Amino acid sequence: MDLAKNNKSFDLECRDLRCNFGSFVAVDNVSFGVPEGDFFSILGPSGCGKTTILRMMAGFLEPTSGDILIKGKSVLNVPPNKRPVNMVFQHLALFPMMNVAENIAYGLIRQGVNKSDVSAKVNSALERIGLPGSGEKNIKQLSGGQQQRVAIARCLVLEPAALLLDEPLGALDLKLREHMKVELKKMQSQFDTTFVYITHDQSEALVMSNHVAVMNEGRFEQIGTPQDLYYNPNTAFVAGFVGESNRWHGRVDEVDATGIRVSTAEGVSFLAVPAGKERLAVGDAVDIFVRPESVVIAHDETRAHEMDNRLSGNVISVLFNGANSRALVREGRSGGELDVALPQTGEFSNLAVGQKVFLGWDQAQAKAFACPSGNNQGQGT
Repeated sequence: MDLAKNNKSFDLECRDLRCNFGSFVAVDNVSFGVPEGDFFSILGPSGCGKTTILRMMAGFLEPTSGDILIKGKSVLNVPPNKRPVNMVFQHLALFPMMNVAENIAYGLIRQGVNKSDVSAKVNSALERIGLPGSGEKNIKQLSGGQQQRVAIARCLVLEPAALLLDEPLGALDLKLREHMKVELKKMQSQFDTTFVYITHDQSEALVMSNHVAVMNEGRFEQIGTPQDLYYNPNTAFVAGFVGESNRWHGRVDEVDATGIRVSTAEGVSFLAVPAGKERLAVGDAVDIFVRPESVVIAHDETRAHEMDNRLSGNVISVLFNGANSRALVREGRSGGELDVALPQTGEFSNLAVGQKVFLGWDQAQAKAFACPSGNNQGQGT
């Protein structure tokens, strides 16, 4: 999905953006637009260039080439304090000598907003972030999540065209991060402000975002809704990076109207469907991806026998996590491991290490992507 082709009105737009550090290309001709009111995330591994893009948007870095537009106007050579965007960092930089209300009011006062309007805006912000009556509290009296909300409210009261967030949940513990995913989405809706969010955590991006750009080595691999990226990845990188997948390497044996048949080096044969933009032909090297929740697990082969692809193996580990429980199964022929989501029917509550199980999945659930012919990866997850 190309947002630049599907929307005419953007709060923020980057055109052919490039950033070099000497001979190293950090951002390589990236173009995209963020519609008004969108929660847009850039997801990718460390070092892929996502923070570099955010810093160029904010004005802390000058692009080597390309253009950045905010509300339709180029902001090249416009200093950070003159751009209608604000940035929230992982380290919140709240002022410990000021109380909550003073922290939120700081930017408004610097803009010369009159005292009565400042007070009204601060009180409104406190209501919308769920902290009414907390204006007189010291920053140290707040929990980590409450401090996070104050830092974001301090930016949002300035009514920026977009709020830029650079991994703001990274310093929080796991339970608080999970809670703040929901809180951030609610805050974005409450203030109706465009958010551009940087993260390497796929769960954050999928849960909160309207649209996600997956970035790899300075380029965008795919832009789409979380559902697009998860169910219809365009590249092997997106298929492997977004969500969990079982992965095999093999070569195409047959091609027909329904899909392809692939054989691995270990002699395991799969039916799959081509994915991505490249046409596949007999002899092509491919990587195959199957989601753990797409694999049917059974105590006998009757149920698995109904599926297009069938394997059997022995359980080597049971990973209990309530509704997200999984089993690792070592496949009998190749010795490879499969990650299988366990259904929450209670049927597998007594699944034990060493137990034999039967596995199956439909052809449509196996996505095959072309890969370099020299690639000789083995089976894995």
